[in-house]
Amino acid sequence: MRFSGNEVNQYVYKFSEGDASMRDLLGGKGAGVAEMTKLGMPVPEGFTITTSACVRYFDDGGKIDEDIKSQIFDALSELQESLGKRLGDPENPLLVSVRSGARVSMPGMMDTILNLGLNRDVVEALGARTGNPRWAWDSYRRFVQMYSDVVMGLDKSRFERAIDDLKRERGVESDTDLTAEDLEGLTDLFLDEYKRQVGRSFPADPVEQLMEAVKAVFRSWNNPRAIYFRRMNSIPDDWGTAVTVQRMVFGNMSADSGTGVAFSRNPSTGVKGLFGEYLMNAQGEDVVSGVRTPQPISHLKDQNPEVFDQFTHIVDKLELHYRDMQDMEFTIEEGKLYMLQTRNGKRTPQAAFRIASDLVDEGILTQEDAVCSIDPKYVTALLHPQFDADALAQGTLLGAGLPTSPGAASGRVVFTAEDAVEWTKRGEQVILVRLDTTPEDIVGMNYAQGVLTARGGMTSHAAVVARGIGRCCVSGVSGIEFSEDAEGNVVGCAIGENVVHEGDWISLDGNTGKVYAGRIATVPASISGAFGRVMGWADRFRRLEVRANADTPRDAAQAREFGAEGIGLVRTEHMFFQEDRITAIREMIVAANEQERRRALDKLLPMQRSDFEALYEAMEGRSVTVRLIDPPLHEFIPKTPEAVAELAAQTGHDTAYIENVVDELREVNPMMGHRGCRLAITYPQIARMQAQAVVEAAINVKRRHPLWSVSPEIMVPLVVNRCELDYIKQQIDQTVGEILAHASDVTMVCQIGTMIETPRAAIRADEIAADAEFFSFGTNDLTQMTFGFSRDDAASFLDDYYDKHILDADPFMHLDRKGVGFLISRAAELGRRTRPNLRLGVCGEHGGDPESIAFCEELGLDYVSCSPYRVPGARLAAAQAVLGRRAPVRR
Repeated sequence: MRFSGNEVNQYVYKFSEGDASMRDLLGGKGAGVAEMTKLGMPVPEGFTITTSACVRYFDDGGKIDEDIKSQIFDALSELQESLGKRLGDPENPLLVSVRSGARVSMPGMMDTILNLGLNRDVVEALGARTGNPRWAWDSYRRFVQMYSDVVMGLDKSRFERAIDDLKRERGVESDTDLTAEDLEGLTDLFLDEYKRQVGRSFPADPVEQLMEAVKAVFRSWNNPRAIYFRRMNSIPDDWGTAVTVQRMVFGNMSADSGTGVAFSRNPSTGVKGLFGEYLMNAQGEDVVSGVRTPQPISHLKDQNPEVFDQFTHIVDKLELHYRDMQDMEFTIEEGKLYMLQTRNGKRTPQAAFRIASDLVDEGILTQEDAVCSIDPKYVTALLHPQFDADALAQGTLLGAGLPTSPGAASGRVVFTAEDAVEWTKRGEQVILVRLDTTPEDIVGMNYAQGVLTARGGMTSHAAVVARGIGRCCVSGVSGIEFSEDAEGNVVGCAIGENVVHEGDWISLDGNTGKVYAGRIATVPASISGAFGRVMGWADRFRRLEVRANADTPRDAAQAREFGAEGIGLVRTEHMFFQEDRITAIREMIVAANEQERRRALDKLLPMQRSDFEALYEAMEGRSVTVRLIDPPLHEFIPKTPEAVAELAAQTGHDTAYIENVVDELREVNPMMGHRGCRLAITYPQIARMQAQAVVEAAINVKRRHPLWSVSPEIMVPLVVNRCELDYIKQQIDQTVGEILAHASDVTMVCQIGTMIETPRAAIRADEIAADAEFFSFGTNDLTQMTFGFSRDDAASFLDDYYDKHILDADPFMHLDRKGVGFLISRAAELGRRTRPNLRLGVCGEHGGDPESIAFCEELGLDYVSCSPYRVPGARLAAAQAVLGRRAPVRR
């Protein structure tokens, strides 16, 4: 943010006063139009009300401060003076758009109002003076409709139905077929509906219209879809949105007017070349809403070659200037081109890597820039399966549309965003099928596996949002007819000759735009080309080691394929749940004496040893950190009378004895009960058996692969003081020493460390480090114990915390820097004070989160560990943390 002198209190900036460096203050849209103005491009004049004014508006309880009002009126006066036009003047009226603009792109999440400044007197004068009453009334009906929706929150479906009813009555297909008289009558219907719902007439005073519109755009920062989008994309709640007020130019004025959206490269594939759509005799919402089918931007070359050449020149200039693929909005008014917006374009993960790689080859980006240009959160979307070619060839084709966001998705059909959420929460995979999507559908789109729309093009709302959140999307499937029940709810649709009902399975191919019946098999994704190239650069720049959390050879192999440099967490208890092991672990749990317990552990030893050998083999000598059994024993015991009876028969105990053991193992608060290192203290035989399995497995693999560096790492969970670790370490050291004494042909060092996952362990880390050779921060449990939130139950109340701005992010998704982060920082400092070469890592879910990885880099930790599919994103985020791309710091 750029401040100097008395600019601290400047809340309004003319376009000519700003530039791209003021994005935090002017928002993305305001900074973009200011920069294009600075570059001498044809931008309609205007001014921007800053994000700080929005924050002030909320701080003042939803009121615009008199100082801010005064600055708005001064800027408006200057705009009117420069243009020779005035708001509300029938002879020479100024009409403006009022648009939102956050610091980061949030397409469709907040609100816009066009054609502001119209009333009946102005409309009639405009129609008479221009000789184009149809345009004047079309602009007024649009303004009334948008103002009613955005400012007053009226149900817009009533307005949409009125338009559809009128078109049916007139026997026309498109809005453009309606006459001036039709549109005047439609506007009167809208005005009557407004008065009926609001209880007063639609405001005729343009100044009142403007101020209410500004407040409405401010309020839209906190509408449900914007809040949800911020949570999805880690955008802080306290940023606010700027408001851009800009002279209207009209794409709906005449046959040689139009509007469009274009990208400097294909946002789905990344291929270089102008890509986009436009509509003649239309306004911007017509293109993105899908109410009319737009034309490819290439057709503009035939329709108006002069404008096309001017536009392509501007596109090239903007991409070179911003050094990234640009997403631009433009309007043509009576043959003259105007630029309304430019921003770095949303793109699919595939396109992101292609664009980054190509821009390096074109000399526009450095390798460092290319690595920083890709959002790590969306890398995972590249790694998921695609449709199997043979299965696809056998599929039943229902129809085809535009491949607006790539990928493969199968799911049960639902027709509302609400159903998409509800069905997913009960365990279903869904495809959201809509006529077209609106910003209100963002939550349902995020929950769905894929999105199918009957209307819309490559730049429609559905397309842009789906690409941004990594969802497969097919748009513009023509000929879909929806069927409704008596209450007007959609219950099915016809796609061609096939009828699809709610709950039926369909599959979407976002790479081709084809829609298939049923569920189609998938195959693993392949990673190569631009992806491998950019990830190679990232690996050169990052400092943090990236490991994986993996419990099976399959997971370990997948992690290695994705670039993991070791395993940071093997949860050994996951191995016990397999069918051939659960009986042995249960026998150990219900053992009546030491002899029975040893007999059960003897059964488990070769199973564990075999598991660990397979993991060492999969990692080819890289680090493998094995955690001793962690969960409370009651998780392994039978839950039904039949299973209890079966266990009694297997162990030779009577049913009453088994039931008594089950009762004794029940705990009031298992998460803080008899688990973790406490199990090893009560049953040291378990720790010794697991240590034996780990080391014997390492020796066997080392003998088979003498060139591999196989060094076992054993991790003790849930310690709270040094004495616990000291006791368990003695058991492990004794076991390991005896094994290595009989393996003279192998030289091996076994490291013993601990998980820091309790606040006490963090603040006594200097003592614990005397016995620990490494710390792994178990941030899942550390977050639970620091906040006192249950990870499994917090969802029931966290929404209230978000709504009341107590928290702006889920602490289980993004590491809490001020609380949990403080404990990690303190433990790292204390631990290394005792043991300077102490290795430090994170193995909770935060190990794959870009924000949290940036924090780990700041603290100088040695590694992060995450699930296999998050490894590539973690590698990228680790490089960006070194190169200076920082995620926002949360309160």
